[in-house]
Amino acid sequence: MKAGIYTQSHISPVQKSSPGRCIVPLLMALLPLSGLAGCGYTDSRTAHRAQMTMIGMDSTDVQSCVGIPDKIKKIDDNVQVFEYVRTLNIPAANDSTLFPLQTIVNLTQTALGGAGKTCVADIRFENDKVTDLHYSGDDDEIIGVDGVCSIVTRGCIRRPLSSMRHVKKGILGPVSAFHPPAAETPPANAPVSATK
Repeated sequence: MKAGIYTQSHISPVQKSSPGRCIVPLLMALLPLSGLAGCGYTDSRTAHRAQMTMIGMDSTDVQSCVGIPDKIKKIDDNVQVFEYVRTLNIPAANDSTLFPLQTIVNLTQTALGGAGKTCVADIRFENDKVTDLHYSGDDDEIIGVDGVCSIVTRGCIRRPLSSMRHVKKGILGPVSAFHPPAAETPPANAPVSATK
């Protein structure tokens, strides 16, 4: 063999370029962001699961797993709305000269959205049965919508009551983190309550 001429077999595996060597640093850089985003996804699914499973519960069961409502609005003799307002307590990260963590968190929330802290959950009862559950307020997290509202309904989802509906679990189930479930349309022969 002549000096200075190398074949492929003479090059060590360390010297060979591999596509994985570039991906590993990228994944390591994105790993902290995935931790921030993961909670938003599961929180959103929890809030949207409640919008499906709580339909049909009576007011006593709702108060046993959600709590005493902040406001009760009686629409008529058959319809009332329980309103729950909850605020997520998000501790601030400490900034340092070396690693400005809070600045990074603020920039991430500004760029990606999802810095929500407050949820207003309105639960509508007709004839003392839940017919609808709506969320409003600044309630989105980085990934998914209505994620902050999981703090209102989490107790019902963690310890389901017998009066709750069963909804298929799993990533392929009917619950999405990115949109609330479709509102159910009442049957054509169902009586509609009159509003005073």
